[in-house]
Amino acid sequence: MVTILWFGLALVIPALLLLAGSAPFLILPTIVYGFGLGLLTWLDRRSAGGPDQFRIARRHDQKLSLGVSNTITLQIETRTRRAFALTLQDEPPLDFIVIDSATATLMAAPDQSLEHSYHVLPRQRGDYEFGNINLRWTGPLRLYVRQTTLPAIESVKVYPNISEVRRYELLVRRHELFEMGLRTVRQRDEGTVFESLRDYTPDDPYRAINWKATARRGKPISTVYEPERNQRIAIALDVGRMMRSAIRVRDTSGIALNMAKVDFVINSILLLSYVASRKGDQVGLLVFADDIKQFVPPEAGSAQFHKLLEVMYALGSEPVEADYARAINYLRAKQKKRALVVLFTDLGGARATDTLRAYMPRLAPQHLPLLVTIRDPSLDREAEQTIVDSDTVYRRIVAEQLIEERRLLLDYLSRSGVLTLDVDADHLSASVVNRYLQVKGRLAV
Repeated sequence: MVTILWFGLALVIPALLLLAGSAPFLILPTIVYGFGLGLLTWLDRRSAGGPDQFRIARRHDQKLSLGVSNTITLQIETRTRRAFALTLQDEPPLDFIVIDSATATLMAAPDQSLEHSYHVLPRQRGDYEFGNINLRWTGPLRLYVRQTTLPAIESVKVYPNISEVRRYELLVRRHELFEMGLRTVRQRDEGTVFESLRDYTPDDPYRAINWKATARRGKPISTVYEPERNQRIAIALDVGRMMRSAIRVRDTSGIALNMAKVDFVINSILLLSYVASRKGDQVGLLVFADDIKQFVPPEAGSAQFHKLLEVMYALGSEPVEADYARAINYLRAKQKKRALVVLFTDLGGARATDTLRAYMPRLAPQHLPLLVTIRDPSLDREAEQTIVDSDTVYRRIVAEQLIEERRLLLDYLSRSGVLTLDVDADHLSASVVNRYLQVKGRLAV
């Protein structure tokens, strides 16, 4: 393809031909000029080189994370003998939000390695496909533009937010978990496994005094226990109708997107299962809607974490009412040993509320039940809005009624021995992990 410079030079030919009408001696120079321009164009195209002078690769994490920025890097190696401007364009999946441009113009030097990075934000979990990579560059005379498409079609999977797990692991090594909102202070009076002896402090419970060690050392000594390992966490995930509703959030880069409540929950389950696995506990998963969809019995180890990850990466919600009675009865039948049962759902409708009220307490005292619900910020905003007309009055009354019904149910369950956690989506993961660490010592009771 010829350049604008070529068209500018080519316009000289018709101008000379017009002048040749009154000055015939210009005909021969015009022919020579046109022939010379064609020869230079051919030489420029040949000197530009072909696609074999480039080697290009696309690099990214093997598993992309949902709802966060993922870095995509194009690495280009050039085998040329001159410097020139190289324009490249990647073809990310159409359903991805491209935060910055997948197109860039780089200055290529002989035998140089170039990189261009951009970021994508997947909006849903599942299987996707990157397309080819397009290149464009000019010859040394800038008369001809060469372009080519390098085959680079690549399948990629979008998982729950794995980057949150990687961040947790990094902050553990740095002892900086507070950056994720996670508590690191252990309750020393919890647990049943001996850890160490230390001097007694006024904050220690009386039962923590080790009388034999106190007699030997001549001063009060406390026994420090740590929570047992190899405990069981049974997670129940509702993928019914109420979990399909979306919540509008903003990425750290400022990009706004709508994410379904089930996606927030899956991200939280992923981090919870990873933390529990690192603590040596067994983690299992029950997925349900109007029927039981999947059940993974509790097991320990990193292999179990990856099994849960594969189960959840393409999990979707369904437009049906969740059957809490069926799910809880199934879990009671399958999980005989004491476990922390964490049920993730959203409250909606009198029938669902009555079922939870009736069946959730049945998990206690055999198990330690925890109900986790996502609080919708838009509902709080509706309940706090200024009344300006009849429409806002109606919306505010409805929002206040829904919030009150939610509070009454959670209060009833709390009095019935069920732990509850009602938190907004932005703080869901940290709140769930903190509650798990908080009640871990009670599982052995």
